[in-house]
Amino acid sequence: MATDNKDNHWKEDFPIQQLESRQVTRRDFAKFLCLVSGGLATGSGYVAAKAHLFPEEEMAGEHFVCRKDELPLGGTKSFVIPGSTIPYVLIHLEDGELRAYEQKCTHLSCAVFYKPGTGHIECPCHNGWFDARTGEVLAGPPPRALPRLDVVVKGDDVFVKAFAGSVEQVQS
Repeated sequence: MATDNKDNHWKEDFPIQQLESRQVTRRDFAKFLCLVSGGLATGSGYVAAKAHLFPEEEMAGEHFVCRKDELPLGGTKSFVIPGSTIPYVLIHLEDGELRAYEQKCTHLSCAVFYKPGTGHIECPCHNGWFDARTGEVLAGPPPRALPRLDVVVKGDDVFVKAFAGSVEQVQS
C-alpha cells in the first residue's frame, strides 16, 4: 500500500487542480454579495431606527463660553457644551458682532476655521467656504449652511443658546 502514494493514485480520486482551488465560483461570489448586502441593509436599518426612536436632545438654556474681553476682534474661541461632543466656534467679527457655529463642515465633518479680515470660514479639506456672518455656503462642496447658535451677551459674559432663527444677537 505504500506504493500507492508513490504512484500518486490519490490524484485520480481528487482531480482538483491547484489553479482551480484558487478560483471563486459564481455561486460563492453570489453568496458573498448577498451576505455583504444583507449586512449593509441591516446596518442602515439600525442607524435609521436609532435616529428615529432616539433623537438627539435639543440644547436647553444658555451656556457660558467666555468673557467678551478674552476674545479680540477677529479672534475665535473653540468650545464644547457640557454633555455634548459637538465642537463649536465663537467668532468675534471685525465689526464687533459675535457669531457661533458648529465647527464641522457640512460636507464631510472636517474642522472649519475663521479667516480673520475676510469674513469667511474655510474648510481646508475640500476648499469649502462659508459666510462668517450668516453661515451660508459661499463656495465648494458643502451642501448646506453651518449649524448656528444664538450668541447672548450679558454684561461682559458671552453665552450661547439654540438658534431661534430670527434673533441675531441679544444684549443686556
